[in-house]
Amino acid sequence: MLDIKRIREDYEGSKAGVERRLKGSFGIENIPALDEKRRDLLAKVEAMKATQNKVSREIPKMKKAGEDTTAVMAEMKELSQSIKELDVEVSQVETEIRDCLLGIPNIPADFVQEGEDDSANVELRRFMEPTKFDFEPKAHWDIGADLNILDWERAGKIAGTRFTIYKGLGARLERAIENFMLDLHTIDQDYLEILPPFMVNRTAMTGTGQLPKFEEDMFYVPQKDFFLIPTAEVPVTNMLGGEIIPEAELPIHYTAYTPCFRAEAGSAGRDTRGLIRQHQFNKVELVKFTRPEDSWDELEALTADAEAVLQILGIPYRVVRLSTGDLGFSSACTYDIEVWMPSYGRYVEISSCSNFLDFQARRANIRFRRTEGGKPEYVHTLNGSGLAIGRTTAAVLENFQQADGTVVIPEPLRKYMGVDVITKNEKY
Repeated sequence: MLDIKRIREDYEGSKAGVERRLKGSFGIENIPALDEKRRDLLAKVEAMKATQNKVSREIPKMKKAGEDTTAVMAEMKELSQSIKELDVEVSQVETEIRDCLLGIPNIPADFVQEGEDDSANVELRRFMEPTKFDFEPKAHWDIGADLNILDWERAGKIAGTRFTIYKGLGARLERAIENFMLDLHTIDQDYLEILPPFMVNRTAMTGTGQLPKFEEDMFYVPQKDFFLIPTAEVPVTNMLGGEIIPEAELPIHYTAYTPCFRAEAGSAGRDTRGLIRQHQFNKVELVKFTRPEDSWDELEALTADAEAVLQILGIPYRVVRLSTGDLGFSSACTYDIEVWMPSYGRYVEISSCSNFLDFQARRANIRFRRTEGGKPEYVHTLNGSGLAIGRTTAAVLENFQQADGTVVIPEPLRKYMGVDVITKNEKY
């Protein structure tokens, strides 16, 4: 959520910043009038309360002097009722302001290139050259079906499209990648592992920016008014909601494995085959809480930590910086890591690493205090996938496939797999 003080003091700059996303003003133009109305109402309330306090001090003196206070008491009763009515009006305006602010995205960082969509994204670097084969490579959905390790048909029977059943070494590969990532992030990179709930309430979804704007993208559990999480970012970030963190504890680095659930509203026809765009998928997430002055350095470090997964596995990828029109709602800057997928003949996003500045912290009320008794400040939050496990599985199958239809396991995964090569699963 944007700071209303920032909008109040630099409305034109704030509006121009939001409009750099090239998707309109998101209603920010309504804030100044609502803010002025709120301040006018508060001024009236304070003036009435001052009168109320002054007269309340005079009434005992009048009674002591034998004066009739009937008229004054009647006036105070009317004044009290007026104050109550204005308090209700103030509350209504404050709700309007908050609702409006909740619909306004973060302002892109000044250095983020302007553009309408991903066509304006800027490539920053590459790792390895795209994989080449001396045979006709297959797509991971065909590899999975031929090896009998991915079952699309039975998944469709029990859940519908955009679901997958992993079998045998397919299931073990997914689990191996998860364990490899968690060990890397917790042992080598010093993140603290979290295993959070996979359902959250509306407050949590609002804190990280999924609600109210993107409710149609979520899977809803009406019995509890809960949502299945779209990413571990939601429960892990909101763990610290409403808290004040001692500065000495910053930065905080968390990592978490969770399944993720997305309705994929509006994605009809996109990546309908394979593991790239599923309603349910697994992911290892990286989440950071930092001091404001450290967050940009922390973004670079977080991105490097996610890149390390692909570097160690030996899978080609590139890093791009998203344009203003391709940025997520809460992000001020995002680096996408895109893995090479031979079946697509292009790079495909496998991780988004973002700096949200204080945008999420304001929504979730996450603060820190530099000194004992000092004024609390909002932390900066960051997160990134380290990585999307299903997409990593797809990348392994495609980039390490062999001419005989088998798949060689990348060496770092072999201790988790117990085999060096995936051959056809002969079991039912």
